[in-house]
Amino acid sequence: MILTAHQPVYIPWLGFFHKIYLTDYYCYFDIAQYQNKDFNNRNLIKTNEGPIWLSVPVESKNHFSKKVGKIKIINNGWNKKHFRSISLAYKKSKFYDKYIVEIERILMRTKYDLLSDLNLEFIKFGLKALDIKTNIIIASENNFEGVKSDLVLDMCKKLGAKKYLFGSEGKNYANKESFIANDIKAYFQEYDHPEYDQLHGEFCPKMSFLDLIFNEGHNSLKILLKDNIKSL
Repeated sequence: MILTAHQPVYIPWLGFFHKIYLTDYYCYFDIAQYQNKDFNNRNLIKTNEGPIWLSVPVESKNHFSKKVGKIKIINNGWNKKHFRSISLAYKKSKFYDKYIVEIERILMRTKYDLLSDLNLEFIKFGLKALDIKTNIIIASENNFEGVKSDLVLDMCKKLGAKKYLFGSEGKNYANKESFIANDIKAYFQEYDHPEYDQLHGEFCPKMSFLDLIFNEGHNSLKILLKDNIKSL
């Protein structure tokens, strides 16, 4: 079994979904510490004025000591602003009608108290839109122990993984010897961002996956995988 994990992020970029595509199981790592000014609660979309951040407001009290799965959203109307920004940015895209109804459901018809619940809903939508069949495991529903590399190793052992895919930054902390000793192969993702037809002028990489699916629709997965490895 091939496993990967990643903390909850808001409307993720393409490299996030490439990482999941390569694996059998994705562990939704809601037990990671919340990171301020990271992608836990924000991401980029491309507008006629260039890339803009969509940020979900969260309660800041003691948030540096909380797991990301415990972070609460401040429901002050942010969802209406995000939906309006997405609608305006992509209303002229080829596949606007195909996806906007589901985005409206997520943002306008459901109220989320926890950031992780919102993020998981968007990740599930992204997997469906990209036709990625990887199974999801919720970290907080398990009893993983350790820190950094040891935590990943414990997760692999308890879930029965024989291969684990780190992100590219995993090279900075992974204890490769411990994985070898436990007969688990460690891999490190590299992602070469593709170009595709995009609205609003010169191509901008590292936008949310919404940018790809609105512009490319059913071709999105093929484009996401272009010039990148397709299996481990």
